[in-house]
Amino acid sequence: MTTEIKSYPIDHLTLLGKDDNDALIVKNQVYTYKMLNLRIATLAFWLRDKGLQKGDRAASWIGKGVLASIMPLAAARAGLIYVPINPLLKAQQVEYIMDDSGAKLIIANKARLNSLNHIDTIFSADDEKLVAEMIENMIDVYPDNQLAPSEGNIDDLAAILYTSGSTGKPKGVMLSHKNLWLGAVSVAQYLKLDEGDRTLAVLPLSFDYGQNQLYSTWFAGGAVVPLDYLTPKDVVKSCLKYQITTLAAVPPLWVQLCEYDWGEAAQSIQRITNSGGALTLSLVKDLTAIFKDADVYAMYGLTEAFRSTFLDPKLLQDNPLSMGKAIPFAEIMVVNADGLKAAPNEHGELVHAGPLVAKGYWQDPERSAVRFKPAPQFSKYASCDGYDTIAVWSGDTVFRDEDGLLYFVGRDDAMIKTSGNRVSPGEIEEAAIATGFAAEACAIGQKDERIGEAIILFVRPAVNMDKDDGDLKMSLQSALPNFMHPKRIIWIAEFPKNANGKIDRNLLQNQLETNLYSSVGNET
Repeated sequence: MTTEIKSYPIDHLTLLGKDDNDALIVKNQVYTYKMLNLRIATLAFWLRDKGLQKGDRAASWIGKGVLASIMPLAAARAGLIYVPINPLLKAQQVEYIMDDSGAKLIIANKARLNSLNHIDTIFSADDEKLVAEMIENMIDVYPDNQLAPSEGNIDDLAAILYTSGSTGKPKGVMLSHKNLWLGAVSVAQYLKLDEGDRTLAVLPLSFDYGQNQLYSTWFAGGAVVPLDYLTPKDVVKSCLKYQITTLAAVPPLWVQLCEYDWGEAAQSIQRITNSGGALTLSLVKDLTAIFKDADVYAMYGLTEAFRSTFLDPKLLQDNPLSMGKAIPFAEIMVVNADGLKAAPNEHGELVHAGPLVAKGYWQDPERSAVRFKPAPQFSKYASCDGYDTIAVWSGDTVFRDEDGLLYFVGRDDAMIKTSGNRVSPGEIEEAAIATGFAAEACAIGQKDERIGEAIILFVRPAVNMDKDDGDLKMSLQSALPNFMHPKRIIWIAEFPKNANGKIDRNLLQNQLETNLYSSVGNET
């Protein structure tokens, strides 16, 4: 097979927009494509001027503003690999990402930088405010300090996105320029975006779909409005203020947004998209009632391959729980236990092949080998020219009905999906043990209507330690971001173990679901 799909270095993306059209709106400041391209070129020059070499990693740990929006493209233009860090993460997670990625520079505000240890010996750092001021000054005073569009290989790495791993530490998903470019084209196509669109970017820019809010909108020539919201009401007010046409959110946020009276704010919305968990029947009903004239897109994806499927909005009412079909440039297969193509309604593993598949996990061949494997023999990418034959084996169980629509059944790992985030039980457990209050710990997810899954933490207390929720919770709050905080802590005298001597998560899950631990407070 020799199908050619044209793609370019990702920093060429904003060059597609018309110079005088709006590209980025930050609070009350509007940046046209011409203005945005000047800032990308200048920031790229500044990064190169810091002494960074081609292939070096550059990170940011900042809120949504001009810098966070243009950093991915500026880093690419400077020949660097961009490492965006979720602003919600705490210092110890950031230090791990910096160490694992080998990033030589991080941009953050002064308070965040001061929270990091050994900053001078690990990497150079620059204060976010100073960098932003410097870039604006360089545009006015040093107009020649700009880098031209890059001419790099589209298969080179452009970004490393860190996502939780089921065994504990986050893993860095390696994305090429081609991955990011074709992801932008794909989403822009099936969402039918154009230059008149305005996207409210409420998802974190450190997430794959969060970044794609920028890329797909800019590919279509539209404008992005980044928003760090404090309350869901801020989202509603911003939709009205900026006349937003495109809004993406995760199910827990959609639940909260549906509780507000949208009034005129809903009138400009042409499409809403869902990520980070499945829509429920009640959410589908509420969303279609509030956004009467908007298309509602249910989607499924994984960071290792970006998006995989979307459901045509016309099919939502009759198939509200479906994941839909493959997005453009993706081949989505259901593989049964024998490695064969699953029959209609037969359960199997979702396998994603094609040019959107990432290049594996950064410096982690062992975990890469588990998830990134040769495509099934019946795949059109099993033996072809022009593409890697490696596919992502998701570990998720799905089935395809007679009409070709896909449905999610479950996942084979212990990852907890809460508030739109994939949370590693191991990371929470390690943090609990590190406090000194826990000898052993086990985190599991419990279904929750508002946030998807609530985190329940089972703890066997350390020797001579009291079973005190308050002290343990306080220690975890300083070590973990808010979305990783357990809803309940259950103290247990002894953990059940399986035949391998490991904590029996399945038994704890079953006992929780059968209300064995139904009382509030400490349990033994």
